Amino acid sequence: MSTDFDFDDSDEPLSPLVVPTERDVEGTLRPKDLTEFVGQLKVREQLELVLHGAMRRGSPPDHVLLSGPPGLGKTSLAMIIAAELGASLRITSGPALERAGDLAAMLSNLVEGDVLFIDEIHRIARPAEEMLYLAMEDFRVDVVVGKGPGATSIPLDIAPFTLVGATTRSGSLTGPLRDRFGFTGHMEFYTADELDHIVRRSAKILGVDLREDGALEIAGRSRGTPRIANRLLRRVRDFAEVRADGVVDLQVARDALAVYDVDELGLDRLDRAVLGALVRSFGGGPVGVATLAVAVGEEVTTVEEVCEPYLVRAGMLARTPRGRVATDAAWLHLGLRPPSA
Repeated sequence: MSTDFDFDDSDEPLSPLVVPTERDVEGTLRPKDLTEFVGQLKVREQLELVLHGAMRRGSPPDHVLLSGPPGLGKTSLAMIIAAELGASLRITSGPALERAGDLAAMLSNLVEGDVLFIDEIHRIARPAEEMLYLAMEDFRVDVVVGKGPGATSIPLDIAPFTLVGATTRSGSLTGPLRDRFGFTGHMEFYTADELDHIVRRSAKILGVDLREDGALEIAGRSRGTPRIANRLLRRVRDFAEVRADGVVDLQVARDALAVYDVDELGLDRLDRAVLGALVRSFGGGPVGVATLAVAVGEEVTTVEEVCEPYLVRAGMLARTPRGRVATDAAWLHLGLRPPSA
């Protein structure tokens, strides 16, 4: 089988996943309050009611669950929730909470009104999850002291807090955990107009001379994801400063995105490799995702989380019980004649 496809996740400009080296820049570009947050109108309105209602009552708001694909602003909303409440924000992630003791230590250090943000909460270990149930409902945890028959459980009261959980796979959450959230907001992909607004705002913060047509071009290739839009803006800025006069207009944006292999539909070389393998090596499918990942030299999770969501939305790939299938649009985008033609 061909092994022409070889990728490094950190080299993919259209990956919606967090790149560690970009955390500082992302922090600079994050909105500071709900008025600055662009898009997600329904979630913003509902969240504003939840927060302001709680503040009028003088009590912590219900626990909040934010679900949706990566890069849509779940972490930003968690920070905004803490800012709106005037509370401190404690941040951790599901994979970091391997033992119940890890969670107990964090909960015992909370001050009344604090906001605890757990990213990728669906990956929390089961012992820690079971402890979280009691903490969310009764603001209490049971700490087990000792081992074996002599072990005793000591109840420990914790300060009332608000848990904000973020997940990219809401279906992986257990029912008992999901039911303990008083508010659930599902994050949708952004429209081109919303991304245009985000790109313009980011350009002002970064000091980029961005023209209207350049902003629209970047927004149109950002796959409905603000994180990708901001990443493309920075890379187009680099191109403009090195190979142009520093001004990002339509032509400069197109030339820059061509260098980074981002086509007019927002597909990069990994997307096209997946479609190419599906069409050329497997006749359009159906083929299992594990086999497809091997064909492009990538991890299964990368294909599932980075490529597939957008390819499905773009109408180029279909998930079926027997495997992945390329649509006629995929064949045409690769310049090939679809079998149905």
